Amino acid sequence: MSETITRDRIATLARSLFARGLTFGSSGNISVRIDDGWLMTPTGTSMGEVDPERIAKLDDNGDWIGGGKPTKESFLHLAMYQQRPKAGAVVHLHSTYSVAVSCLADIDHDNVLPPITAYYVMRIGRLPLIPYFPPGDVNLAKLVGEMAGKHHAVLLANHGPVVAGASLEDAVYATEELEQTARLYLLLRGADTRLLSGEQVHVLQQRFPPSV
Repeated sequence: MSETITRDRIATLARSLFARGLTFGSSGNISVRIDDGWLMTPTGTSMGEVDPERIAKLDDNGDWIGGGKPTKESFLHLAMYQQRPKAGAVVHLHSTYSVAVSCLADIDHDNVLPPITAYYVMRIGRLPLIPYFPPGDVNLAKLVGEMAGKHHAVLLANHGPVVAGASLEDAVYATEELEQTARLYLLLRGADTRLLSGEQVHVLQQRFPPSV
């Protein structure tokens, strides 16, 4: 896929996420791996108004070489890519339900969301919680990198999800699945809930292993 087409696709999906209320204001960012580096949505720009020509370009070393200045959370993306060489894209959102779950005091930090649906298990699997650090703190990138070796999706406490995918579409769809599962989890809190069994989860993981 050409760089021009990739830029257009990033802008299209960014606008779609914004239009459907999965991110707000100038929050959220998307990156895609290309042959000679990465493309990333620019800082201070609404996902609803991403201009393909202003999408930032970073070289193989992660240095900014073109377009608008990259998202200030580029270090989160690069930390994920460094540990997951098969990742083709990363999506980071401040989506409402995922952030709400990340603020709960009683969640399992090793695996935040239970196996409510098959599609969540297939697209996300296990979701660890990264402790809170202020945006831009290098410790946040360090912890994301440590977790990324085993998990293609993580949830930042009081912040939001970071999700890698084999392609841009895979990363977006997985992030959407995470958000909908977080919503289901909040709706079902306090109810007698039938979760997928350990055996059912195992079968799904064997049949549909992570692609990144």
